[in-house]
Amino acid sequence: MHKFTMIRQSMKMALQNIVGNKMRSFLTMLGIVIGVASVIGLITIVQSATGSIMSEFESLGAGTISVTAQGTLTHHGLSEKDLEKLRNLDGVDAIAPSASLSTSAVYNNNVVKNIEVDGEDAVYFQHNQETLQSGRIFNTAEADGETNVAIVDTDFISNVLNGNGALGTEFILNGYHYKIIGIKAKDTNVSSFFTGSSTKGTVIVPYKNALKMSSLKNVTSISVYYTEDNITSSQLQKELKKALNDIFGTDEDNADQAYSVISMDSLMDTMSTIETMLSTMLGGIASIALVVGGIGIMNMMLVSVSERTKEIGLRKALGAEPARIQMQFLIESITLSLMGGFLGIILGIVIALVGTKLLNTTFQISYGAIALGAGFSAAVGIVFGWMPARRASRLNPIDALRSE
Repeated sequence: MHKFTMIRQSMKMALQNIVGNKMRSFLTMLGIVIGVASVIGLITIVQSATGSIMSEFESLGAGTISVTAQGTLTHHGLSEKDLEKLRNLDGVDAIAPSASLSTSAVYNNNVVKNIEVDGEDAVYFQHNQETLQSGRIFNTAEADGETNVAIVDTDFISNVLNGNGALGTEFILNGYHYKIIGIKAKDTNVSSFFTGSSTKGTVIVPYKNALKMSSLKNVTSISVYYTEDNITSSQLQKELKKALNDIFGTDEDNADQAYSVISMDSLMDTMSTIETMLSTMLGGIASIALVVGGIGIMNMMLVSVSERTKEIGLRKALGAEPARIQMQFLIESITLSLMGGFLGIILGIVIALVGTKLLNTTFQISYGAIALGAGFSAAVGIVFGWMPARRASRLNPIDALRSE
């Protein structure tokens, strides 16, 4: 009970001294505020951004393997016969070939360059629910390479069609006449922010149409869909590599030059590793501000000890124990640090909220970052307040009373 009373009195005196020197106390806490806010803000933004990216990978479908097959000098890309061979592999549910190119579009005799063309097929839309603002996706019958139908995004409507685009509107793409059957909703996810492309719009057409525009016969990119209950990602990757080696006449030593097989699971593992590295790095950089703030607290406490030398001498002359004097100054240092930490947590959350809004990501409070900031601020108060507190407790009462 006596110790509790002593701690309460020490806290009261510490608050009185902090309030009595408002400006100096605020400037001292500023380093802690900036440090904690930086730790929480940066880590939360990184985790929110990577979380959104991970969600997008998951939305692409757990159970998806991406294959890029440039082929060899004698066998470029994958033919329809090759695709059929891959479709017949055990565990494969479906395959979606794709092709892409950049070209120009014409509307009302106005030519617009840098138009991104994505060639897909009906299987792609079955496994990736594209959000359409209006209209429909193309069906299997329209994927023959002879039917010129297209889905356009809002950038294409704005830059090419001058805002006049509607279902049924016709335009010229790479010399071919196309009709709009669907309008894709504007992307609002984080990838649209980071990829920040210079294209004037995107047009989605059947992949055989894209191949025709590129003057190519074979595709070089496919998505393989499978059910995880039937086969694991690693098993299917082995089967795919074996089949691709047979198609291109390669082996394990030179397969990398002909094709690559990447699973979404491995990409997500890589993203998780990158997130951890970034959070650790940014947390370490931001912690430098906390160390600087701690030096500021130590400096203020040393000044406070010098200013209150006579008071310390008088208290010791009246019987105050060195431990009690040390506790008072240590509590004052910790209180300053925790107050700065509390303000830093609030500021850090605000910074993270603004940052995630600018990145179009979902705001997710990082309780780990808050715990790190709060714990670090308390540690700073103890570590950098200990020396001034010890110095105050070791003052000779006679020398202290003679100081003035």
